Amino acid sequence: MKLAAVADKTPEQVQAAYTVTKDVPYGTDREQTLDVYRSAEAPKRGAKNYTVVFLHGGGYYLSDKAKEERYIQPYLKKGVTVVNLNYRLKRGIPMATEDLTQALNFLAAHRDAYPLNLERVVLTGFSAGAHIGSLVAVTANDPTYPYPLAPGIRIAAVVNFSGPVGGLDVVENVFMNHPMPVMKEIGLALFPETTGYAPKEVTRKYEPLTYWDPQDPPFFIWQGGKDDQVPPVTFTEFVARLQQNHQKNTVLFVPEGNHSPSARELEEAYKQIFPFLDKK
Repeated sequence: MKLAAVADKTPEQVQAAYTVTKDVPYGTDREQTLDVYRSAEAPKRGAKNYTVVFLHGGGYYLSDKAKEERYIQPYLKKGVTVVNLNYRLKRGIPMATEDLTQALNFLAAHRDAYPLNLERVVLTGFSAGAHIGSLVAVTANDPTYPYPLAPGIRIAAVVNFSGPVGGLDVVENVFMNHPMPVMKEIGLALFPETTGYAPKEVTRKYEPLTYWDPQDPPFFIWQGGKDDQVPPVTFTEFVARLQQNHQKNTVLFVPEGNHSPSARELEEAYKQIFPFLDKK
């Protein structure tokens, strides 16, 4: 059965359908933890037996997996297996990006404890988390990328809410020049190995646009036209490439949308996300 046609579970049904394991350590740092929501019915779904891996936002600096569960609730209501991931904060984009690969490889190495379908992984996130997921997805078939995924892991799709896909120098500039002190702190911490603005050759290494090719997984991108943190101009080139194949990719541009989708915008987005996944 297609996911879009699966009736949403009640909170009681969700609780009954899942085995939940919280704060599983996938690395040696205390921030490297994940929550696993194993669905009893997911293995019966065949080609729709996805493992959704979600990463929270917060500028690689703030927040926590427990604070953005609104993004995983729609999957739980459908009985989809979900992994909700924390990653190392305040140590820059490079380290945060490594953590997703490390977490996936950990799950692959511990299949007995966590029997998840890693051949149909959907990487999703909001803001910083969506950027990390997008980068790992587009580098999965690039032999030059220094952090390879373990054999048997396949990225089936990406669902990106407001996550940078290009123009990281533009994003860095927004934060570095922001009037709010915490935003400036985030800007300074994006690339801690550099002083001041990171050189373009550094920022490009962490832009999904740099690695994109037509063989990459399908993308669903939610983008707000009034995003003041990841400006719309940073999406232009990447989105143009995605739109070369409308059958494969979906771009949901919300002209009045801000950086963070409202509850209604999120609800409307998932009405398109499940049909997007059903085409895969």
